[in-house]
Amino acid sequence: MNGPFEKLGRQEGVSRRDLVVGAALVGGALLVGCSPADLMSAGSKVEPGAFGPFIQFDPDGAVTVLSKHIEFGQGNHAGLAAIVAEELDADWSRVKVVHAPANAKLYGNSTAGIQLTGGSSAISNSWEQLRKAGAGARAMFVQAAATRWNVPAGEITVKDGMVGHASGKSAGFGELIADAAKVAPPENPTLKDPKTFTLIGTDRVRRKDSLVKSTGAARYTQDVQLPNMLVAVVAHAPRFGATVKSFNADEARKVAGVADVFQIPTGVAVVADTTYAARMGREALKVEWDEGKVETRSSATIAQQWRDIAAGKGPADLKWEAFDSKGDAAAASAGKGPAVFETTYDFPYLAHATMEPMNCVAIVDGSKVKLIHGSQAQTLDQMNAAKIVKTLPGSVEIETLFAGGSFGRRANFPSDYVAECVAIAHKVSGGRPVKLVWTREDDMQAGFFRPLVHHAVRVTLDKDGYPATWRHRIVTQSIMKGSPMPMKGPDQTAIEGTAGSPYLKATPVVDAQLALPEGGVPVLWWRSVGATHTAFVMEHTIDQLALKAGKDPVDYRRALYAKAGAQRHLAALNLAVEKAGPAPAAGFTRGVAVHESFGSVVAQVAEVRVVDGHPRVGRVVTAIDCGVAVSPDQVAAQMEGGTCFGLSAALYGEITLTDGKVDQSNFDTYRVLRINEAPTVETYIVPSGNPPSGVGEPGTPVIAPAVANALLALSRTPTTRLPFVQAGT
Repeated sequence: MNGPFEKLGRQEGVSRRDLVVGAALVGGALLVGCSPADLMSAGSKVEPGAFGPFIQFDPDGAVTVLSKHIEFGQGNHAGLAAIVAEELDADWSRVKVVHAPANAKLYGNSTAGIQLTGGSSAISNSWEQLRKAGAGARAMFVQAAATRWNVPAGEITVKDGMVGHASGKSAGFGELIADAAKVAPPENPTLKDPKTFTLIGTDRVRRKDSLVKSTGAARYTQDVQLPNMLVAVVAHAPRFGATVKSFNADEARKVAGVADVFQIPTGVAVVADTTYAARMGREALKVEWDEGKVETRSSATIAQQWRDIAAGKGPADLKWEAFDSKGDAAAASAGKGPAVFETTYDFPYLAHATMEPMNCVAIVDGSKVKLIHGSQAQTLDQMNAAKIVKTLPGSVEIETLFAGGSFGRRANFPSDYVAECVAIAHKVSGGRPVKLVWTREDDMQAGFFRPLVHHAVRVTLDKDGYPATWRHRIVTQSIMKGSPMPMKGPDQTAIEGTAGSPYLKATPVVDAQLALPEGGVPVLWWRSVGATHTAFVMEHTIDQLALKAGKDPVDYRRALYAKAGAQRHLAALNLAVEKAGPAPAAGFTRGVAVHESFGSVVAQVAEVRVVDGHPRVGRVVTAIDCGVAVSPDQVAAQMEGGTCFGLSAALYGEITLTDGKVDQSNFDTYRVLRINEAPTVETYIVPSGNPPSGVGEPGTPVIAPAVANALLALSRTPTTRLPFVQAGT
C-alpha cells in the first residue's frame, strides 16, 4: 500500500468536513481545538515512559524497542531496533522488539497521521524519530553518569550498553536507570555522523524473530486461547452488495457446540465453542439474500467495459481527470504512419492470498473493547470498533500480534473483519471473548482485491526514435473511494508509476488521463499498489518502442534517463546490468525493467526461457537504490520475496467473476508460485547517503515487465494482458 497515506500526510490543515468526520468516528462529540491525532486517540490511557514512547529498559540493562509498526513477515522489527541501538550504543544482542500499544498521538505514522503500517514506510518514517529517541536516551544516561561521577558529560563514553569514563569508572544501563530517568530528555539530541555507524548497514542487523517463528513460539491470532472464549464464522453473500433478506437457523442450532446464530451488517454470524462447530453450523444455515443491488457482471464484461471507456465509448457522464499534461495535448492523438505506436494492456483482479487468512479476537464489556490480532491499521480498527460500541477510539485497546502476511489486506477503511468480530462480541456481550475466523474460501471470495485495470497507450516517435508525444489512458475502480479523509486530485493509487515517470518527463508532449468508473467489487491496495500495473505498462512499452526504433533497450533507457535527469534510475540500471554479466545462461534470454516506487528505484535483469509454452525464470539480478540500507540482509530478503510474489501474480494470478460470483476459492483454483519455480535472486544495493526509502514493496512490480521484455526479445511478440499463463493451460 502506498499513495493514500503519503498524501494524507501532506494535507495542510484540517477542513471543517474532516473535523466533522473525525467527530462522527468518535461517537459524535466535536472536540473543538483538538488535532486529528487527539480525536483518534481520545480516551486512551497509554502514556510514554521516562525515556519516551519507543524505549524501555529492564533492570539488568536490556533494551526493549516498542515498534509502532506490525511485523507480518517483512522483517521490519530488526531494522527499527537497529536504528535505536545505533544511536543508543546498546548491546545489539540485548535488544528486543515488541509491538507498541495503539495510540495515534504517540505512534502515528508520520506520513499518514494515523497508526498504520503501509506504503513500505516502516523504516523511512521512523528513521529520524527513532534516531532521536535512541540519541536522547543515550544523552540521559551520559548526563546521569556525569553527575554521579562528577565529571564533564563530554568525557563520558557509551559502548555496547556500558557507560564509561577514562578514570576507569563504568556502569551498565541497568545501574543508571533510576538516575537517567530523572534527566530531562533533550529536545534536539545530537545524532551520529552516519560515517561512524557500527551497526546500521552491516550484516549484524538480522531478524530477531526467526527463532520464535521457527519453533512455533511466536504468537498469532489463531494461537489465542482465552477462558470461556467463543469462536465465530460468518455466512457472507455469494455476490457483492447483497444483504440478508431472511435466514433459518433451526438446523444450525442443532449442531453440537453452536451457542448462537444472529444477523450482523455483513451477513449471519454463527457462534460456537469450537471452530469446527461454528463451521458445521454455518453449513447447516439457510440464508435468503436480497440481491436487489448486487454486482452481477462477469469480470470479462467489466474488462470489456473498461476497454470501451478508454476507446471513448463510455458513459457520457463519466469524468476523465488529467494527471500529466504538457504541450499540445491534441497532438498526442493526431497523426498516423510508421512513427506511431499504439497498444493496450489488461490486468485482472488479484487476491492478497495471505498465508494466514483474516482473524481477530474481540472482548466487549460495556464500553470497554479489547482487540487481539495482527492489526495493520490500529487507528482505523479503533475508530471502526468505537463506532460499533459507541465509545472513544482511544479506549479501544489493541494487542497487536504477529500476522502471517497482509500485502495491504489487513488495512482497509471499514476494518471489515475486525468490525465483524466487534459486532459479534458486542452482541454476545458480558466480556466474553470471541475469536472470528475467516477460512481461505471466505478470504478469497468475500475479501478485497487488487482492481481490474485497463491501459491504452499511444506514442509518436521523433526522427531519432524517441517519444515525441505520449497519450495515456487508465481505466479502473478507485481504491480511495470511501476514504474517511478524501484527497484532492486524481486517485494516486491508480496512477502512481505512470505519473512522474522519467519516460513522460523525457517526452515533449504528454496527455495522460484517468477514468474511475463505478464497480461493485470491493477493491484495495495490493503489494506495490498502482505500480503493480503501471510498472508493467511503462517498462514493456519502452522495450517495444526500442524495438520499433531499432535500438538496444538498455541504451534506449539510458538516453531517456539522461533527458529526464533520472540519475537514480540510471545508476540502478547500470549496476544491475554490470552484475548480470555479459551474457545469460545457455538457453535463456534476458529482459530488463526499471521502476521507482515508494521512494526507491529497482532495476532487474531477468533470465527467461520457455518450457512447455510457459515462461520459466532462472535468475534475476536486482539493483536497488533505497537510501541508507539499515539492514542489507533484510533488503535482500525483501527483494527475493517481492520478486517471487510479483512473479507469482504475473504467471498465474487472476480472480475472475461469473455473473458477479468469484470463481476461485483456494489455492487449487488460485495458483501461486511453487518452490521449484522460484528463481535465484541476486540483490545489489546502490550506495547512498540519503535517508532510507521503501523496501517491502518495490521489488514486486519490476519482475513482470522484465519477464515480458525477455519474451519480447525472444519472440518479438508483446504481452498485452496478464497473467502470462491463462487458467486451464
